[in-house]
Amino acid sequence: MTHTIRVVTYNIHKGVQGMGPGRRLEIHNLGHAVEQLDADVVCLQEVRKLHRREEKYFRHWPAMGQAEFLAPEGYAAVYQTNAVTRHGEHGNAMLSRWPVLTHQHEDMSDHRFEQRGLLHSEVLIHGQSVHVLVVHLGLIRSSRIRQMAQLCRFIAREIPSDAPLLVAGDFNDWSSRVQSQFHAAGLIACHDKRAATFPSRLPLVQLDHVFARGLQPLRVEVRKGAIWAKMSDHLPLIAEFDL
Repeated sequence: MTHTIRVVTYNIHKGVQGMGPGRRLEIHNLGHAVEQLDADVVCLQEVRKLHRREEKYFRHWPAMGQAEFLAPEGYAAVYQTNAVTRHGEHGNAMLSRWPVLTHQHEDMSDHRFEQRGLLHSEVLIHGQSVHVLVVHLGLIRSSRIRQMAQLCRFIAREIPSDAPLLVAGDFNDWSSRVQSQFHAAGLIACHDKRAATFPSRLPLVQLDHVFARGLQPLRVEVRKGAIWAKMSDHLPLIAEFDL
């Protein structure tokens, strides 16, 4: 018997859009959006746990971390910090409709100007252990190449070769390099040429991906339109797999 797993990856831009005095808080709209996506697993990037300046600026800044705030009722939320800044921090999160067995974090920073990380969770889905990696790679091409190599080493070291695996996130790369490198490691993308996710107002390239090993890709889609373009500079990508 097969089961369908619905996975979302979404860079939420720290729950705030715009610049300077014109910036606006979108975290509450994002909460409704995540619930509407109705996913088994939601992989989020640029998530804040705290930010003292924004908390003072926005009257309705949530009292809890953004991962917990965005988690629909009944979901587990896992969060780990990637970057520490002057007023707070941000990182990756994973929201799961299914029980989370374990989780860990690995630093993937390649140089002192970009703090990056990898979030690894093990989730029990339909009685089957599935490993989920949430990543946000660097802006510099050479950094991404080294981070991809580190990611492949992490998989070989930490995840059993016969275990179902999902790798999702913002790869900051619109070339075929990521797909080629992952394909060599046995990871297959849920792919569609129409799945551009960035920039949200006029999506031209696909920076966000979901890759899988031990799962059969079924379909992929991107939520587009004015409402989705307003909430973040990325659009959410939804991928479905057979377990």
